[in-house]
Amino acid sequence: MTDRVLLTGISGFLGGHVALALLKAGYEVRGSVRDLKKAEKVRETLARAGSDISRLEFVALDLTSDAGWDEAMEGVRYLQHTASPFVLTMPEDKSELVGPAVAGTERALNAALKAGVERVVLTSSMAAIAYGHDKTRTAPFTADEWSQIEARPQNAYIESKTRAERRAWEIMDAAGRHDDLAVINPSVILGPLLDEDEGTSAVLIKRLMNGSIPAAPRIPITCVDVRDVAQAHLLAMTKPEASGRRFPMGESALHFIDAAKLLREHYPKHRIPRFEIPDWLVRLYGLFDRDVRDNVGELGYAKRLDSSAAIALLGHDLIPSRDAILATAESLVRYKIV
Repeated sequence: MTDRVLLTGISGFLGGHVALALLKAGYEVRGSVRDLKKAEKVRETLARAGSDISRLEFVALDLTSDAGWDEAMEGVRYLQHTASPFVLTMPEDKSELVGPAVAGTERALNAALKAGVERVVLTSSMAAIAYGHDKTRTAPFTADEWSQIEARPQNAYIESKTRAERRAWEIMDAAGRHDDLAVINPSVILGPLLDEDEGTSAVLIKRLMNGSIPAAPRIPITCVDVRDVAQAHLLAMTKPEASGRRFPMGESALHFIDAAKLLREHYPKHRIPRFEIPDWLVRLYGLFDRDVRDNVGELGYAKRLDSSAAIALLGHDLIPSRDAILATAESLVRYKIV
């Protein structure tokens, strides 16, 4: 069998960086996109980033359709399943996000098992670990913990990531192949963009830089650099110590006001907030703005992750959150997004 990897979600922010890491490591990459019209842009982006795109091919796959999955797995040794819906604005109907996330995981893993793929690396999230717990807690969240979505209902994104990852473990356990799954659970992924597509995570930094947030809410964000997350995906694919394990990844938690201060130091001409908005005013504003309302529960609550397993896998400390934020900002400026 060739060292071919099926990478779902290759056109996404993380998917692009995972493709870059795989190609630089010498693998053949079969990237999936919903529409093959996207393939040429992805090819150009990866070539510009220094990849050998002669080992890159594309297939059309949809998380909500059975079409093409068996064919896409032909000759594939490893599966990197990074594709999953990610939004900042939560849908009115949770099933719009939860359904595709779970169904896509089922389709990807069942096709991989049917084809005899050696190992699956799944992109999950800290959203599947650190939510619905007691807010007085200060200890870091570990790989042994799960978000409490039944006892304490959470938003659609948290539920989608939790249910999709749980389903992945169920599928692998039922097949007797628990140890052939490795899961990466990153916090908010920031870092350098590969092209002018800002994706979703970078919108947080964009909003701090373009004047759309006049004052910063007292919400901490736990960050990790996309370059570390991509490298963890690469290593989890073959390292024996990644077998059957989850890898939480979060370098540190910064309040929005601290991120704003950092950005002001480097981009003084941008309209970056200087003050923190009181919690009561955020809650009041949330009565009229659904995006704000969905995040009111995070006011003042910093979540830390035990990233020791990921650090051991990588062989080095995680890139500091400050560097990830500044790398995001530099990309937003370079591509004239802000």
